[in-house]
Amino acid sequence: MSDIRYDRLHDCYVIIAPERLHRPDIGRGKPKKEAVPKACPFCEGHESMTPPEIFALREPGSLPNTPHWRTRVVPNLYKAVQIEAPYAHHFGLFEHWDGFGAHEIIIDTPRHLTSMVQWSSAETSDWLRTLRERVADLRKDSRIAYISLFKNEGAEAGATQSHSHTQLIGLPIIPARERTRYRVAHDYFVSHDRPLLQEVLAHEREDARRIVAAENGVTAYCPYASAYPFEVLIAADRVREQIGALAETTIAAIVPTLQKVLSSLQRQLGFLEFNLILATPPLQAQEIAGEILEHAAESCPFYLRIVPRLYRQGGFEISTGIMINPVAPETASKLLKEGIDA
Repeated sequence: MSDIRYDRLHDCYVIIAPERLHRPDIGRGKPKKEAVPKACPFCEGHESMTPPEIFALREPGSLPNTPHWRTRVVPNLYKAVQIEAPYAHHFGLFEHWDGFGAHEIIIDTPRHLTSMVQWSSAETSDWLRTLRERVADLRKDSRIAYISLFKNEGAEAGATQSHSHTQLIGLPIIPARERTRYRVAHDYFVSHDRPLLQEVLAHEREDARRIVAAENGVTAYCPYASAYPFEVLIAADRVREQIGALAETTIAAIVPTLQKVLSSLQRQLGFLEFNLILATPPLQAQEIAGEILEHAAESCPFYLRIVPRLYRQGGFEISTGIMINPVAPETASKLLKEGIDA
């Protein structure tokens, strides 16, 4: 039987419907292996093929826009928004902002790797450090109210460049869904003096049915109201940190769990195309109530959300905002745990 579940973290409902698992669009088969392009703009040695770098983790003594880097951040050539645009809000019936914002590409590794599963521990750690530095830097800009951090891996997830990369989009507005998430998290923290995420983690560990991995103070689990098949959320159990202030100890704790989960997903699904979303906090008071910012560090801690793309959304999902998930999270977590233990 199906089950309509409430996602307390994101304040939305999800339908868990195992009867729909055998629809013909589920599991479309393994994508063809792609040859390494001769002129990949993201590979080391091709720095001239991208705009000048904004930030990089480099080997000592190496110069900007030359080889010997570990991660590079460059402006997106195909910007959704741009930092050069006027910061202007136009009111009225056709209210709009000019296209101000930041749209950056984080080139995750100098090697031509097409999946996070192929990364070393050092590459995964450098990736998190780079995201930390970019968010910390951009939050100094009082015009940016919200930062979206995400990875699209695979064609079904929206990737148009195979070389591993992450995107950052900073906006002068806060999306309605995120505004709701911030409000829910703030209200819970004020009422309970504890982050909602930590409360959810504690209940998930006590229940144990949806836990994929729990070690070094980090928990990976398939959320009770998973919107997507094999969705996994990873968070530190007790640390109250945001992405722009992650401690080295937190990065060191998260990396092995993240790598194990990704490897298990690939092992159990046969291939892995996914979106990865990194939780970010509200940044500026002009776009959100001041009291939410007062407790943002405690109420909105960092987590990673991995969303495998196994099937397409239909009219019901688009019209209602309610996702239908044909794989119960209890089933998904059991398989992923087996994949880790194998």
